Amino acid sequence: MNIMKKGLIAIGLLVSLGSYAQDVKTYAPNAQEEGIVYYLPKTQLDVKVVAHKITYTPGELCQYANRYLKLQDVVTQPKEYWEIQSITVQPVGIPDENKAYRIKLKDKMVTSQVELTEDGIIKAINTTYPTETVTPPSVKSTEVKRVDPRNYMTEEMLLAGSTSKMAELIAKEIYNIRESKNSLTRGQADYMPQDGAALKIMLDNLNTQEKALTEMFTGYTEYSSQTYTFQVEPEQDIKDQVIFRLSNKLGVLHADNLAGEPFYLSIINKNPLPPTTEEENNKKIVGVIYNIPGKAIVSIKGNGKKYIEEEFAITQFGETEVLTNSLFNKKINTRVIFNPITGGIMKIDKD
Repeated sequence: MNIMKKGLIAIGLLVSLGSYAQDVKTYAPNAQEEGIVYYLPKTQLDVKVVAHKITYTPGELCQYANRYLKLQDVVTQPKEYWEIQSITVQPVGIPDENKAYRIKLKDKMVTSQVELTEDGIIKAINTTYPTETVTPPSVKSTEVKRVDPRNYMTEEMLLAGSTSKMAELIAKEIYNIRESKNSLTRGQADYMPQDGAALKIMLDNLNTQEKALTEMFTGYTEYSSQTYTFQVEPEQDIKDQVIFRLSNKLGVLHADNLAGEPFYLSIINKNPLPPTTEEENNKKIVGVIYNIPGKAIVSIKGNGKKYIEEEFAITQFGETEVLTNSLFNKKINTRVIFNPITGGIMKIDKD
C-alpha cells in the first residue's frame, strides 16, 4: 500500500501514531516513507446569489379601478422581470495541493493522535476537534398562496349582465367589508366577538376577502426564487472582476454572457507580504506546519448598488509557520486544535 493510500485511509479518522512524534516534510507522492499525510487548506469563497422572478398579472377589472375604487395608475399590462434578493459570501477551506505534508514516525517524541477532515485537512493533534452541533435554520416560506376572488363573489356578482356591472357590485362589497372592519375595531358591530382571539380571526377573514376582491382591480404579483453559487479561489488582488450578470428577462447569467448587466467582485489584500527569498523557500522544515491567514476586503457591486463589503481571512494572502518538535517530546503533552477552514491555530495547550 503506497503512502497516498495510507493518507487517504487516515482521512476523517483519529489516527494513532503511538509513542512517536512528527518529523514533518513536504509530501512527495512517490516517496516510499511511512507517515500520515495531511493538507493545509486554502480559501475558497462561495458567492451565493438569490434572485427573485417577479410576475405581475393585471386584474380583469383593472379598467374600472379608478371609476369605482378611486385607484389611479393601476398597471394594465402584464410584467415579468428578475431582481436580486440577496448576495452572501461564505469562506470554505479546501485542500491545498501545494501544501501537503507527511508526519513521519520518529522515536523519542510523542504525537499520539492526528485528526483529519474527510478531505485530509488537519484538525487536531493529541486531542479531538470540538463536536459541531449544527442546528438546521428554520425556513419560513415567503410564498403566499393566492386566494381565488370568486370564492367571495355572490350569485348577483357572478351573473352580472356586463363587466361594468360586475365591477360596480364587487366595489360595493369591498366598501361593505371595510365598513365591517371599522365597526369591529371600534367595538360598534352588532355582533361583537367575545374575546381578542375571535376578533382577530374575524378581522383576518375580512382582510383576506378584501384583498382577493381588490386584486380583481389592482392585479396581483407572484414571486419565485432561484439560488446560484459562484466559487472563487483568490491568489492575488482582484479589482472589479465580473462574477455574474443579471438580465431582467433571463435572470442570473454567467460572467461571459453579455445579455445581462455585470456584477463586480473585488478582493483587496489588507496587508500584502513581501515575496519570499530563495533561502526561505529552501529552508528545512522541522515541526508541524500551519497557516497564518491574511485578511482581505471583499466587495460585490452591481446596478449602482454595493451588496457586500466585508473582511475575510484569506489563507493565500498569509504565510506558514512551524510548531517545533520540542513541543512534542515525552515530557510535554501538547494539544493543538486547528481551524479546518483557514489552517490556523484555534487553541494550543500543554501539560
